Amino acid sequence: MTRKKSRYTLPEELAARPKRRPARVADMIRNEVASLLLFSTKDPRLQSITVVRARVTDDLRTARIFFTCPTEQVEEAKAGLASARGFIRSHLAKEIKMRYVPELIFEYDTGQDESDRLNSIFAEIKKEHESTS
Repeated sequence: MTRKKSRYTLPEELAARPKRRPARVADMIRNEVASLLLFSTKDPRLQSITVVRARVTDDLRTARIFFTCPTEQVEEAKAGLASARGFIRSHLAKEIKMRYVPELIFEYDTGQDESDRLNSIFAEIKKEHESTS
């Protein structure tokens, strides 16, 4: 006898439990890329980059690495990361024991810019509120 499914279901993003392995692999990749950029690269375009986070797909084939740097150096940093992608991937292949090394996609993280913008707005509001009191 088969069990009848409930007509009440959760949305897919709430029903699925988060997978632990992609999160662990993303953390390892973030740590390795950050230390590699800090200690092993000589490209001046990569000196001001900070690796913020990494996200790996469930099949472990693609890794998105989010970075920040001064806003005037974003394009230079993207070009430097694009040219160093093969070097970084080969280093990951040596350090992380996996069957396949994920394809690396570098993206500028705009979260810090948004945070700075919101903080300046809040500071203006606070200043206006103090001046009217």
